[in-house]
Amino acid sequence: MTAASPTADDGDTPPDVVPERRFEPDLRSMTRITLRPIASPMPLGFFTIAIASVMTGCLQLGLFDEAARAAVAFTVLPAFALQLLVSVLAFGARDVIAATLMAVFAGSWLPYSLIMLTGADDGLQVLGVFNLALLCFGALMTAVTRPKRALWFVLAVSLPRWAATGLAGITGTEWLTRTSGALGLVVALVAMYTAFALMLEDMRSEQVLPIGRSGPAHLAMEGGLAVQLRNLERQAGVRRTL
Repeated sequence: MTAASPTADDGDTPPDVVPERRFEPDLRSMTRITLRPIASPMPLGFFTIAIASVMTGCLQLGLFDEAARAAVAFTVLPAFALQLLVSVLAFGARDVIAATLMAVFAGSWLPYSLIMLTGADDGLQVLGVFNLALLCFGALMTAVTRPKRALWFVLAVSLPRWAATGLAGITGTEWLTRTSGALGLVVALVAMYTAFALMLEDMRSEQVLPIGRSGPAHLAMEGGLAVQLRNLERQAGVRRTL
């Protein structure tokens, strides 16, 4: 009697068919590290926020005469170009959160400067509504920037300033204007500390002054190569669509 050969109809796997195995490449051996020819643009961005906030804050506090509005606008106008440059470089460095934040800050300095220079009708009321819109944006951004504490701290102190500036522009209340000016100096101090801390960190390749990183932002500085390669296949520029 001849034994019947096994077939696929028996419900069994044919003996010459090897079960498919998932191929998991060694990402470490396949990875090639290419250094970008750019330095971190974030210190420039934070120093720009600090300087522009000092100028606008002094105007709101009454340290400058009303006739100095145009002069203040001219000193703030370069902040638009500088922070736009920071945003472009941050996008190139694949830091979408920092790039978005710096682009919005850049966009806030331009209308302020133009309205102050031209003296447009109802300009302060329009800037008031604009600052309240920035307040909504900042509130949303604080939800995603917490691990990046440098950005988070600057946003956290910017929120009450945007609120005070917005309400002062709409209502014309003098004490709100003064409050906004004082908050502007607080924003400047926080931004200047953050910029200085990031510059020291970049120069010495280690954290010198605390800026409170946590989560992925902390691992990006303290983790090894294996941590950096985690979920690499899902990164923008690697996956098929954004």
